[in-house]
Amino acid sequence: MKSLFKLFVVLITALAIITPYQAEAKTKKLKALIVSGQNNHNWQVSHRVLRLILNQSELFECDIMLTEPAGGDMSGFTPDFEKYDVVVLDYNGDRWPKQTDEAFVKYVKRGGGVVVYHAADNAFAGWEEFNKIIALGGWENRNEKAGPYYYLVDGKPTLDYSAGPGGSHGSEREYPMHARNTTHPIVKGLPNGWMHGRDEMYDRMRGPANIKDLLYSGYADSKKGGSGREEPLVFTVDYGKARIFHLMLGHCGPTADNNPAMQCAGFQTLLLRGAEWAATGKVTQPVPADFPTAEKPSYRLDSKAPAE
Repeated sequence: MKSLFKLFVVLITALAIITPYQAEAKTKKLKALIVSGQNNHNWQVSHRVLRLILNQSELFECDIMLTEPAGGDMSGFTPDFEKYDVVVLDYNGDRWPKQTDEAFVKYVKRGGGVVVYHAADNAFAGWEEFNKIIALGGWENRNEKAGPYYYLVDGKPTLDYSAGPGGSHGSEREYPMHARNTTHPIVKGLPNGWMHGRDEMYDRMRGPANIKDLLYSGYADSKKGGSGREEPLVFTVDYGKARIFHLMLGHCGPTADNNPAMQCAGFQTLLLRGAEWAATGKVTQPVPADFPTAEKPSYRLDSKAPAE
């Protein structure tokens, strides 16, 4: 009898040792790299807010790698992209060293995850492969040579090869988002229409236009300085085995506390779901209780989703 009791104690002790390990394995965080350091936007705030949102979700463990300031020596900017499940681009500045260009393309082509955040699609107009990775870009003297405009007419994608500059936006405002896909893991369960927080709306974007899944669009109201067209705002990119999530939303405000576009619960939800999908091909996150409605945006002043 004593032998049986001892055996029981040994088994219970073994389970007590194994169970925490198994729990830890189940909650292993995804490794994310945020690339920043130069931008015509407020990167000094945006990269920190991106890290805050990702880390507070408890799904990600984020590193940040910053380049030298504009005009500086870029030769030391050599991230090891292969260490990461997803790379978040918050960069729009000087060209990377050749070896870094090649390492990034290699990472993406072998199936690496990428999130293209807001003005990262302004970068590297002259780098053909990068423009295939982002699908659409703007500014930096982009024109018809970069590829067609992409917008919607009667809900259908239209490629417009007419001459003209790429990239513009009207005044910052709250505006409705229109679902173009309801089954993709990033948007499954989200409303078909919801009000986004005060933000820029990119329009007249052009490029290779290799959009795979258009998820959300928005109407760029000409009365607000927009194109007067239904513009793509959130989509995935068709680029081999890669999972690329392009999020045009999220213009950074002057401070982390005065940052309505990035404080919008809709923006944060898309960022988190898009980053998880880019990293794993799946989305495990529920729709948050504070997601915006069709009539009203929802702001998170602490950049954190409410507890369930």
